[in-house]
Amino acid sequence: MRRREFITLLSSAAVACAQRLPMPVIGLLGSGPAPAQSEWTAAFLDRLRELGWSEGRNIIIDYRWGEGHAERFSEIAAEFVQRKVTLILTHNTPPTLAAKQATSTIPIVFATAGDPIGAGIVTSLARPGGNITGLSSQTPDAARRCR
Repeated sequence: MRRREFITLLSSAAVACAQRLPMPVIGLLGSGPAPAQSEWTAAFLDRLRELGWSEGRNIIIDYRWGEGHAERFSEIAAEFVQRKVTLILTHNTPPTLAAKQATSTIPIVFATAGDPIGAGIVTSLARPGGNITGLSSQTPDAARRCR
């Protein structure tokens, strides 16, 4: 086999492989309007870039905003599940609960939740369990431990 034929074969294999492996999709479910969460979103994108992820190059982010309408969270979470996103990223407790109710298989990361144990998001901060993990302000959790 000549060099040119080998390169053509290798290129064809790479293209075929790329067509079979879809780009990962993060379903971002924000609680408020996009402008109100722009700093949070910018920090998230900055950190992704630091880790080698670039929107449109090797990852897709599907932004959805509840716009302050809690009834939209379940609908958006169901759309993410139907689309089979790779991961659901939420901000605040109500969207996180909607995502948790929508799926037990797609990983869910919550950026903040005031009381994830009290809200029923996780059973433990040390071992969240299942398909969900995230950050808490820990104020309610710390108060509960001191009682």
